[in-house]
Order: sequence, then structure tokens, then C-alpha cells
Amino acid sequence: TMSPVSRAPTGDTAVTTTAAVTANTTIALAGERIQGFTEPETLPIESAKTEDLLFLGRGTPCRRTRHGISNTDNAAPYAGSMRAAVYHEFAGPITIEDVADPDPSRDGVVVRVMATGLCRSDWHGWRGHDRDIELPHVPGHELAGIIVAIGDTVRKWTVGDRVTVPFVAGCGSCPQCTSGNQQVCDHQFQPGFTAWGSFAEFVELRYADNNLVAVPDEMGFATAASLGCRFTTAFRAVRDQGRIEAGEWMAVHGCGGVGLSAVMIGSAAGARVVAVDIDPEKLRFAAEIGAEAVIDAATTPDVPAAIRERAGGAHLSIDALGSPVTCRNSILSLRKRGRHVQVGLLAEGDTAVPMDRVVAWELEIRGSHGMQAHRFDEMLATIRSGAVDPERLIGRRISLTEAPAALAAMGEFGGPGITIIDRLDA
Repeated sequence: TMSPVSRAPTGDTAVTTTAAVTANTTIALAGERIQGFTEPETLPIESAKTEDLLFLGRGTPCRRTRHGISNTDNAAPYAGSMRAAVYHEFAGPITIEDVADPDPSRDGVVVRVMATGLCRSDWHGWRGHDRDIELPHVPGHELAGIIVAIGDTVRKWTVGDRVTVPFVAGCGSCPQCTSGNQQVCDHQFQPGFTAWGSFAEFVELRYADNNLVAVPDEMGFATAASLGCRFTTAFRAVRDQGRIEAGEWMAVHGCGGVGLSAVMIGSAAGARVVAVDIDPEKLRFAAEIGAEAVIDAATTPDVPAAIRERAGGAHLSIDALGSPVTCRNSILSLRKRGRHVQVGLLAEGDTAVPMDRVVAWELEIRGSHGMQAHRFDEMLATIRSGAVDPERLIGRRISLTEAPAALAAMGEFGGPGITIIDRLDA
């Protein structure tokens, strides 16, 4: 495996890069601040025979090839092992295993995972609800980390860059991508679904130039990882698909990670938010982050009627959970010409939409599937302004060893907030 960086106490958010030139080789040396330690290191390369050497962030000299980056003749082997959470059958055991390190594709990068979110979409994948997953599989699609290897066509990124990525990465050339809608790319790459994901020490990401997003220096990796699916999905659902305006009533059905993110984003946009859930603890938290009213669906026999009584019906309603009940309630809670956005995943054929109401009241129904990389700038600006604080949505932090049990338990709906895996080596 790759050799570790030297360690000296520092912060956890900066990266330093230096370069040295000899008569025969060009060397890029990346020193990383990783979980509180950093120091650039050098390795002897007198016997190297390549003209273009790159030191990976963990200290391995590698060279570009038409397949990406490979190790030089005198380098420690790159194709070593890493720890990852793996399942070999749907709904079967999830185990921590030593598997091969990934190599970058020509248009991709390899990222050392510093933090990754535990999302209900990963649970759906494990249960066999996603046709793209091939076994054996490593889940995980919300991530942030440090680039340690790059493919030979990548031009915008380099070793040592701190990055995150939307969970849908667009190819950049299909009609959807050229229209700016990479989130529904015809040839999309999804870590944790179309390829192995981030419940591992390293992950390979395709289409790097078009989809990677730089993590701001002031933002920690755990917060950055929490953005990749739930917060970005909620941001686009509320701001773009839902077109929320200040003063409008917005109902959020389900106060998990997506729902709480939607509550925070909608409130920051000036909406009057009604949060719906069956967990009093989640409803209390929703009120703390901006909900004007909360409804306990476990004790309210008719949720749509309660919303209409409180708000006259919602202008915008979001199903952030994904169940036949929450989808139907969301649509029926709308006022005339209201807008429903479906975010929570539903099994195929799972829901009968009240189409008579949709037609008679001229309701609008939209899906929302992640968010494009080019929309991150506005979201990050909103975070910098202090209008929203996604770090407040992090509920607990766990190690990779704890991830299998936590993933399997997601069908039971835990406490409020997002769970982050931020100790990938433990």
C-alpha cells in the first residue's frame, strides 16, 4: 500500500503543495492536513525511468498513463488494499473487508475519503431497490476528501485538492448535460450505485473536471460530506423545483436529513414552514431550525386537513421521506395550483397519486434528483452568509467499523440529524 505522510500536529482544513525539478523528472509533492496532521515528505527517485512523476498525497510516486496513474518502477505498489464496507447479497451481511485500492479512470480521480454520509438511499441500495448496483458492492455517495491520484485527461484538479461531489456526476456531453441538467445525465456516474462508493478509505470518481466541487478552506470535511446528497437535494427541491417565495406556506413531510435540510432552507428563504413527522424529537428540532408549525402524524388522523386548517393549504409541499402515505398527504395538503415536489424514493408501483385532485385543482407535480455541480456556488454562498448552517444537521459521527450496523438500522428511522462516518481507518 501507499506509504503514510509524516505527521505533525496542525489544523484539519489546509493543504500545502510543493514542486521540485531535476534534470530528468518533474515531481509534484503533496502534503496533506489529514485528521489533524500534515507534513510534506520526499522519497528517493534516483532509479525512476519516467518523464512525468506524480507523488500521491500519501507519498507514492506515480506516473500518468493513458489509463490514468500507475506506479513507477521503484514506487511502492499503488494497487494495495483498503478497508471498505462490502455486501455480497442484497439485504445480506455488511462486512468490513480489505479490498483493492481503486485506480483513476482517464477522466477521473481517486479521493482519500475524509468523511462520508450515511443516507437512506444507501439503505435502499442495500435492500435491492436500485437496478444499477452490481454485487459485491461498496455503498456510500455523500463524501468529501482529498485527491490522491488523477487520470491523464483531468485538467482542472490536482493531487492535494479538497473536494466534494454531487451524488449524480454528469458525463458533460449528452443533451441533458449540455442543457445544464447534469443531475439527470443520460450516462450518469453515481458513486455507491453505478460504481463502488465512499464507505471506504478511497473512492474513484469519474467525470472529474465537470463535477468535482472545491471544499472551502473554512469548511470541515464532515460538513462538506453532508452536502453531497441530502442538503443539495433539498436546496434544489426548495429553490429550483419548488420555486419557493418569501411568505409562502411550505409543508415538509418527513424530517430526516432531506426534510430537516428543506425546513432550514425554506425558512431561510422566507417561507412559512410546516414540518410533519411521527417523531416528537425530530419535530422539536425542526421547530428549532425554522419550522413555524409542526404536526405529529402519529397523533393527527388527517394530516392534509390539519395543514389546510393551519395554512389554508400549502403553496409548496415536499415529500422528503418517500412512502405512499407521505406522497399522498403531500399532494392533498396543497392549495389550488400548488406545487408538490417528490424527493423521497418510492418503490416502483408503490403509490397511487390522487390524480383527480391534481387535475381539478391544477396541481403541479415534480421530481427532484440531486443538484448540479454548477449550482453549488449559490448554495455555498448561502452557507457563507450564515442564512443556513448545515453543520447543525449533523446528528452523530461514527467510524467505518460502526457503519454496517448503522446502515442496516436505517429502515427503523433513528434520531434527528445526519450520521457522518468520519473515521475511515477505525
